[in-house]
Amino acid sequence: MRLIIVSGRSGSGKSTALDVLEDNGYYCIDNLPAGLLPELAERALIHTELAQPLVAVSIDARNLPSHLTRFPELLEDVRAKHIQCDVLYLDADEETLLKRFSETRRRHPLSNANRSLAEAIQDESALLGPIADLADLKINTTNLNLYQLRDTIKLRLLNQPEPGTAFLVESFGFKRGMPVDADLVFDVRCLPNPYWKPELRAQSGLDQPVAEYLAAQPEVEEMYQDIYTYLHKWLPRFAASNRAYVTIAIGCTGGHHRSVYLTERLGQALQKTLKNVQVRHRDLS
Repeated sequence: MRLIIVSGRSGSGKSTALDVLEDNGYYCIDNLPAGLLPELAERALIHTELAQPLVAVSIDARNLPSHLTRFPELLEDVRAKHIQCDVLYLDADEETLLKRFSETRRRHPLSNANRSLAEAIQDESALLGPIADLADLKINTTNLNLYQLRDTIKLRLLNQPEPGTAFLVESFGFKRGMPVDADLVFDVRCLPNPYWKPELRAQSGLDQPVAEYLAAQPEVEEMYQDIYTYLHKWLPRFAASNRAYVTIAIGCTGGHHRSVYLTERLGQALQKTLKNVQVRHRDLS
């Protein structure tokens, strides 16, 4: 059995996550009282007709505070039943959450006559702290649209052909913000930039002319070798520490050329020695 627990602040994309999981064969339950989590897992094990049942539940701030405080022991109880359980925590910065609620005109579950929307969003973060602290995978949705979020969930949660740590090598552009959910970040903005070559500007690090230009630069090769040597040595140590997910982010200015090229090379090289290595280009669209 595989159980995915989805949590996060209101407006961060929990409903979208459940929709993606339901579309991929998961039996989904929204707003499960956290105290029922062990019982749900046990009943799913006993009564399901599936050989490998897939269940996803959403636990959010509508729960009793006392149940949220007990989340660590409830999760431990579930995993003691030898159930593969992943905790996904979604979040976004407060300005983005405020904007999303203003646009949809939805009422925040914690807001009332005595608590403003901004205060409710801040209080929600404290309430969900016990879940956030134990999350196997955190996704910050501040800069993700609906389709990008769906693709990210599919890539990180559903595209794991083998058990063990799932490594994501991700390119990004600093001008759109650094990915706050990255575990390791490498800044490659010091390298020669194909953007300043008019014939290469409209292309990306996936295109052969850009790849050939960067491959010919000694600094690029030196940077690649240094990053690869570090990752080759230390990523197996992350896996040995039972980390479920590790994100390695490679950033340049726009996220189109240098970071994309190095991410592709590093991903291909790491796939030869590690299982579950995924590659994603955040800003290549």
